Amino acid sequence: MRLLRIGQPGEERPCAVGPGSVVRDLSAWVPDWTGAALDPDVLRELGARLDREAGTLPAVDPAAERVGPPVRPGGHLLSIGLNYRMHAAEAGLALPDEPIVSSKAPTTLVGPYDDLLLPPGGEKTDWEVELAVVIGRRAQYLPDPAAAPAHVAGYATANDVSERSWLLERGGQWVKGKSFESFSPLGPWLVTPDEAGDPQRLRLTCRVNGRLMQDGSTADMVHDVDRLVWYLSQFMVLHPGDVVLTGTPGGVALGRPDQPFLRADDVVEAEVAGLGAHRQLCRAAVPVKTPL
Repeated sequence: MRLLRIGQPGEERPCAVGPGSVVRDLSAWVPDWTGAALDPDVLRELGARLDREAGTLPAVDPAAERVGPPVRPGGHLLSIGLNYRMHAAEAGLALPDEPIVSSKAPTTLVGPYDDLLLPPGGEKTDWEVELAVVIGRRAQYLPDPAAAPAHVAGYATANDVSERSWLLERGGQWVKGKSFESFSPLGPWLVTPDEAGDPQRLRLTCRVNGRLMQDGSTADMVHDVDRLVWYLSQFMVLHPGDVVLTGTPGGVALGRPDQPFLRADDVVEAEVAGLGAHRQLCRAAVPVKTPL
């Protein structure tokens, strides 16, 4: 099943792609794609019901409305660093023995076609196409990586956007370079595991102004999806709606000789094969003035 959320920010409706590739509004069945609605067993039941009763639900045209992130914002966003051999090689860094984990602010989560806001003073904003894993069932102290799939709601295309100057040059705390508004575009769909296929055999690409910058495969991961979910569960409780950004392949701006960091009016297109593509226009963020 392919899940999505359609509507203006804060007003998104839970939808899904039904028979005949028609998008249906599931508001009558679930309040939103969050919490218990993301449990893998619940999603299987909803998928079977959608096949039977899709005609009773309103059709939605995603081309006529905004497509939001496929899960409701507010959950924990976790970013895994140096998790592709090619990316570690271009950075000149050793492969990590254990996953490198950073957080991102929940306010970074946006839809796949929303503008990418370049922060004031940021001169090194970089793209990072990634496979996102969405947690569907509470996970804590999982016994081994083989237990992880039972806790996954599905997968989505993500861009783990980073402002390298804050990430690398301002105290070495990655969360600062990853937490600007709009820095976690996600979607358009959350694809359940039965449709997504093997998460370790997916192609990832990213283009900037039509130029292919990244072209990699999840087969190049140092720590695979199951190990990441298991590993994270040893240190924190993972809840439904939490999102794990599993690392990026080589080809980021930082690793290129000309370092073509993003500028206003650039267009970034990120895609994970079978999970959908983003298209985002970069524009300068305008600081909001708070009334006295």
